[in-house]
Amino acid sequence: IGPQVRKFRVEAGLSQEAFATRLQVKGWDISRGGLSKIEARLRRVTDAELWMLSKALSKSVDELFPARPKDLERVLRQG
Repeated sequence: IGPQVRKFRVEAGLSQEAFATRLQVKGWDISRGGLSKIEARLRRVTDAELWMLSKALSKSVDELFPARPKDLERVLRQG
């Protein structure tokens, strides 16, 4: 999740501080440091936090998950 959050945040032209402020306005008490830990995969996010990240980035929750290689998807489907 973290690298995708970073990617979309940077694409939106937001610093970590600005994005943390956006999340705070939406009701999540998170610091720039907390966001940094999420982006670095040092902190997990709850389902509610995942939803809030997606809304603040104007992305679907699915878009926050990295894409799987097509070969892996095929193997997983075959069981």
